[in-house]
Amino acid sequence: MQFVYQPNSQRIIFGAGTLKQLPDEVALLGIKRPMIISTEFQKDMAESTKELLGEGFESSIFAKAVMHVPRDSINAIMAEIEANNNDGCVCVGGGSTIGLGKAVALETGLPSIVVPTTYAGSEMTPIWGITEDGIKTTGRDQKVLAKTVIYDPELTVTLPDFISGPSGINAIAHCVEALYAENKNPVISLMSEEGIKALAESLPVVVVEPDNMEARSKALYGAWLAGTALGTVGMSIHHKLCHTLGGSFNLPHAEVHSVIIPHATKYNQEDAPEAMAAIARALNTTPDDAAGALFDLLSKVGAPTTLEAIGMKEEDLDKAAEIALSKPYYNPREVTLEGVKELLKNAYSGIRP
Repeated sequence: MQFVYQPNSQRIIFGAGTLKQLPDEVALLGIKRPMIISTEFQKDMAESTKELLGEGFESSIFAKAVMHVPRDSINAIMAEIEANNNDGCVCVGGGSTIGLGKAVALETGLPSIVVPTTYAGSEMTPIWGITEDGIKTTGRDQKVLAKTVIYDPELTVTLPDFISGPSGINAIAHCVEALYAENKNPVISLMSEEGIKALAESLPVVVVEPDNMEARSKALYGAWLAGTALGTVGMSIHHKLCHTLGGSFNLPHAEVHSVIIPHATKYNQEDAPEAMAAIARALNTTPDDAAGALFDLLSKVGAPTTLEAIGMKEEDLDKAAEIALSKPYYNPREVTLEGVKELLKNAYSGIRP
């Protein structure tokens, strides 16, 4: 057995009520003038975060983060950071907020603290994404990693079921692809299998019992494992397709991951038997039905099952396949135009793999 395992170095604080430690963590990094980043939807949380930090910090708020990190958003926040002379960021929210914080770090090198309120897992990865001229470009850079991540499951209680489900499936997708990554290793494979299991067991409870703190904690634990896996090894056809569908066709991030992952898993089934076995163990099924079990989970957590349902036009499927193949990622099965077209067609109509 041969492998390389290089974990990312981040400070992780996990547990109900841990948000109250934020002022100490900001001070520990030497940040005096933090820029608090959120979406418009979570502006109230940004305001309460500013209150929590108190008068000891000269805090600013940018509550305009949006999906897929468009260049215009980056330009807008950079202008405010320059005007306020901010020396660090506090990102409160999900993938849109965290993605914008990463773009700031990429351009400035400013340290950041992330307080996730969804299950996306982006806070644990050095992967950044920026959308410009209709194309989403991604890359890896250690300087976009948050210095500290505070996981407080109490902050996910207000997350509605229609966001919780897809957000958690998005995290599962990270685990699935980590299992057949080109640079996979046994440590990350163990974490990925455990992440799938934790999320698959907790998400169906979370969407019907929003106040169940045990389920919320387990889901956030699974998301941490998923993000760690995604941040340590590479990505394949699933993520390439989702970056294409999100960046070029503006489909919602978590929802497109939910729709695609069963079909991407099926695409790789014959060429990634160890991964299928791990997924099957996590979902209590058989390896030949790993993709089908993932599809069944979508309905259990209220996630969409078709590209049509989330706004994709059938006439754009071929264009999406061509964009995805223009700069393909590694994949265990050869990525062909006809194969990807079939995958997208099945995802569009919602056929169970």
